[in-house]
Amino acid sequence: MGIAISGWPLARAVSRAGQLGVVSGTAIDAVFVRRLQNEGVSDALRAVLDRFPLQSIVERVLHQFAQTRRAVADAYQNLVMLTHRSGEHAIDLLVLASYAEVALAKEGHDGKVGMNLLTKVQVPTAPTLLGAILADADYIVMGAGVPTNIPGTLASLAAGEPVEMPLDVVGPEAGTRRLRFVPERYLGGKSLSAPKFLGVVSSHVLATALAKRSNGPVEGFVVERPSAGGHNAPPRGAYEVDARGEPVYGPRDEINYDTLADLGRPFWIAGGITHPADVVAARDLGATGVQVGTLFAYCDESGMEPALRSEMLKTIAEGDVAISTSLRASSTGYPFKVVDAPNSLADPEVYEARTRKCDLGYLREAYAKDGGSLGYRCAAEPVSAYVRKGGDPAVTEGSVCLCNGLMAACGLGQVRGDGRTEPPLVTSGDSLNDVRDLLDGRSSYSANDVIAYLSPGSEG
Repeated sequence: MGIAISGWPLARAVSRAGQLGVVSGTAIDAVFVRRLQNEGVSDALRAVLDRFPLQSIVERVLHQFAQTRRAVADAYQNLVMLTHRSGEHAIDLLVLASYAEVALAKEGHDGKVGMNLLTKVQVPTAPTLLGAILADADYIVMGAGVPTNIPGTLASLAAGEPVEMPLDVVGPEAGTRRLRFVPERYLGGKSLSAPKFLGVVSSHVLATALAKRSNGPVEGFVVERPSAGGHNAPPRGAYEVDARGEPVYGPRDEINYDTLADLGRPFWIAGGITHPADVVAARDLGATGVQVGTLFAYCDESGMEPALRSEMLKTIAEGDVAISTSLRASSTGYPFKVVDAPNSLADPEVYEARTRKCDLGYLREAYAKDGGSLGYRCAAEPVSAYVRKGGDPAVTEGSVCLCNGLMAACGLGQVRGDGRTEPPLVTSGDSLNDVRDLLDGRSSYSANDVIAYLSPGSEG
């Protein structure tokens, strides 16, 4: 969920309760080093890091980021943005950060832990996957694209074999380049177990394509309906927008669950799962279970910044909070759910007051320059810079820096030169206000409360 909302504390709590806890792998290197700057190295983290196969990497990263604690008013030490040219140190950090997140989530229990990644974010994928494999992740969950190459990649990485990942390039010379990654030095000649792969799909059509075209086994599917938070798949084909400018989903977007069942793989339904009856309904459709985001995003173990989480819960308890599906917020071009959270980037005044800046860069797109070399741009960066790189200025209108906004939502927002901290961006599913039923007069709740509440037969 987002960036670090589903971090290792939440995933561990869910896994301990017998469910599949899934950590977010998005921007995991930045999350790791910012936590180090805030908190240093806890005993739990030290125990995990001591098991990492290359201690020279651990020593270098800790020397750079964990020597002194950052003051609240100080800026974070930023990482150099990732590109196809990123050097060994940047790649090492990705592997280490991913490893630590999964390893911490797996501590103290024998439950299952997975990691979620976005197919759209391509440069860090292979090193991040390897880190999860080194920590013995049980599942990899990926959507926001068609990740047909991931099952085979997982097998190759676990065996210590080099892999080549796609890098999509836009512009007049659009196409696909290749990113090569060699995992051998991290494995030391060992062969590890590959995690099982679950594809996040929006339709039975995509599930069928993923099952047939993937270069390895697809163990199952998470079927994400358009009511889910974060990025949504756009409606199929040409589509209309409603009076609010939100996409209208039609008959072509309806999911045929019988076709899904005929694929012979388990599937989990996501989007709008906020009551016990939703779990029963999913089972009745043939689903193995459900994927839950929104209810967990506001629980005690969530990575959401505590003051923001408390304010949101108080606001929800007192009345409905608006959620919109924006076609402009995300530079990816995918629809994106935006919560009308107080003092967030959903507020037009807060949005306008923020100086446009792209210094995390996970959602940048690669484009071909004259002569064939690659550059990187994002519709949320300064407009003049985006246009100078060949981008269409119309695309920048309403575009939100998801990287900085989501980093702020998990309490890791950058402090700018004028002393202001990056404002948060909050995303949740359409059924956010159903959190009120789970609260039932309380001011907070735990991950275990969510699981108990949703268990079939529960009356809330």
